Amino acid sequence: MRVDLRGHHLACERDERELFKAVEVNVVDGMVLHIEGPNGSGKTSLLKMLSGQLLPASGELEWHGSALSKIRDSYLSSLLYIGHAPGVTESLTAQENLEWSAALAGLRASSTAINQALANVTLYGFEDVPASQLSAGQQRRIALARLELIARPLWILDEPFTALDREGVAWLEQRLLDHRDAGGAVIMSTHHAFRADGGVQTIRLGAPHGEA
Repeated sequence: MRVDLRGHHLACERDERELFKAVEVNVVDGMVLHIEGPNGSGKTSLLKMLSGQLLPASGELEWHGSALSKIRDSYLSSLLYIGHAPGVTESLTAQENLEWSAALAGLRASSTAINQALANVTLYGFEDVPASQLSAGQQRRIALARLELIARPLWILDEPFTALDREGVAWLEQRLLDHRDAGGAVIMSTHHAFRADGGVQTIRLGAPHGEA
């Protein structure tokens, strides 16, 4: 499915404070949208809004020209969201975490597919290790292995470079570009100086009002 996500005059309020207003979003195939702004400007809130987790205080979201509220299931089946926290259950192994993630996405992933996804994020040999015994960077890699396992045209990622070493950063940069070049789309926030040769647009949110 093609990507066509549009947001019109989006606004967000928290604790009776306005985080942002009149934000326009237009995300289509082959595009990376970078959400910038200081801490507290609403970056995470905007990502949650775009992923259907948070309703806008005002404005409207559309997917392929239809109000998101009317086609929510169709939209969510086209989306892969990875939040600022890795969303890894520490009592489960790396393989079990990915099995659970795939099941939540409505997929039954084979052990071969899971092991390949873990190998792609350089976690080969850690399949049966509980996440509690892994470093923060390795737990982040488990989360990012979902990008390899769960095929979705639209990725929404909140600070995906957090805790990654140089090798992990280089892998993720290339993976994002590969997804874009294959016709997918990415919306992300990051403090990492991500650079790409075209196909990257930026929305900068305003002054801080407290944590977003």
